[in-house]
Formats: sequence, structure tokens, C-alpha cells
Amino acid sequence: MSKAPWLPNEEQREPLRETFETVADRYDAARPEYPPALIDDVVSLAALEPGARLLEIGCATGKATRPFLERGFTVTCVELGGQLAERARTNLAGFPVTIDVAPFESWHGDPESFDLVFAATAWHWIHPAIRYEKAHALLRRGGSLAFWSAVHAFPEGFDPFFGELQEVYDGLGESYEGEWPPAPPEQVGDDSGEIEASGLFEDVRVRRYLWQRSYTADEYVALLDTFSGHIAMDDAKREHLYGEVRRRLAERTDGRVLRHWSAILHVARRRT
Repeated sequence: MSKAPWLPNEEQREPLRETFETVADRYDAARPEYPPALIDDVVSLAALEPGARLLEIGCATGKATRPFLERGFTVTCVELGGQLAERARTNLAGFPVTIDVAPFESWHGDPESFDLVFAATAWHWIHPAIRYEKAHALLRRGGSLAFWSAVHAFPEGFDPFFGELQEVYDGLGESYEGEWPPAPPEQVGDDSGEIEASGLFEDVRVRRYLWQRSYTADEYVALLDTFSGHIAMDDAKREHLYGEVRRRLAERTDGRVLRHWSAILHVARRRT
């Protein structure tokens, strides 16, 4: 299985993970919700009981937080960006949630106090040398770690628009970091080996999810505008890219593009 090429390297991680703070409102409006089946599987695989205490790493605007709160759990969130955290507080008002603004690496929580530590499209932003050790320390005995990321998927028969758009990226010097087209979602590697190699977790379970959403040109540009690589892109390049999205979709009868999303859920139990 191939590994996802979108994961940040050591040099990219810090500057890129701070870009989301500049687009809090756009992030909240454009990013997709997670499949209810994924949330249900986290609850089931982690054997969460009513009233369980959860810790979320990088809640952003609360896309993944709300489903757990609606299921009756108490959530503490650690979010790097102040504007994202403020948006999350607004979105989650009335629920039993606490949102602390801090990098997870330097955040101080009570040891062995959480039933679940989870991260939704945020785990890869935490340094590998820190994330497993710190999550382990914060989990109670028998607690679980869960993480997943919602990413662009390219199943068989994916919308040919993305092949056309890739030529635009190539012309801008923003080529895809890997083979094109990317591997289909069922061939993308998971992180079970990395979890086991940490020596801190056991009983690793992996589940995969695939869903799709149709976008107008404006909706798709709004989505692109929430990704770190596009936020950090040179202004002239970004304007040209977005112009091409609008021009090419305007040539379609319905003016829409179909994008597939996939997520690989990992759930592992804290090793005592």
C-alpha cells in the first residue's frame, strides 16, 4: 500500500499548521462533516460509556466535536488557533465542552484522566515523537486513542475534472507530490504500523470510509481556500488556479464537480 503524499514533513509542519487560523470562517463553512458511521465506530471501538471524558486535539471549528457532544460525552478541546477556538465556542454553545488555546505539545492536562484522546484531520500536524507519548500519558488505564483525516479520494471513475486541473497545478509549478493519478482509497496505507511501533498502544483497529459531495465553482474555490498549501500559495498563482476552476466548470452543463472524500479511522487501546 502507498502512503499519502500530503502529510507534512518536519520543515513544513510548523508554518503550514498555523495557516488555518487565517481562514476560520471559511473553514467552518466549506469543510465537510464527518460520516455518522465513523463517529459511531469510534464510540463502539473505544467502548465509550455515557458521560465519558474525551480530549480532542485540534478541534478547529468543532466539526468533529459536536457529534460526540450530541452523543452525551464531555469534551475538552486543545486548539492552536484563537480564532478557530472562538468559532468553535460559538458553534458548540450550550454543550459540556471546554476549549483551550494552546499547542498540544505544550498543553498541560491531568495525567490518566481521559477515556478517549482523538484527532480529526489534525493528528498529522503533531510531531510523531510527541503525539503518542503524550496521548498515552493523558489516557486512563483502558482508554483509547482514535484519529482519522478527511482527504481527497480518487476511486475508480473519479471526476475527470481533477485530471484537467492537475495540468494547471503542473503549469504553476505546484505539481502533486506522488504518482498521478493517486492510488485509489483502498490502496492508501494506514498508520497501524506506526501505532504499534510506538510501543504504547495495542489492539489497533482500522476502518475505512468513502463519501462524495458535489460542488459549484464558488463552493469548490471556497473549499480549496481552506487547505494549507493553497492558503500559503503565491497570490498570482492562486488567482490563476481559481480562475481556471471557474472557467472550466462554467463549460459544464451543470457547472458542478464531484469530489470524493475518504477517511481511515485508527482506534487503539492504551497499553498499560
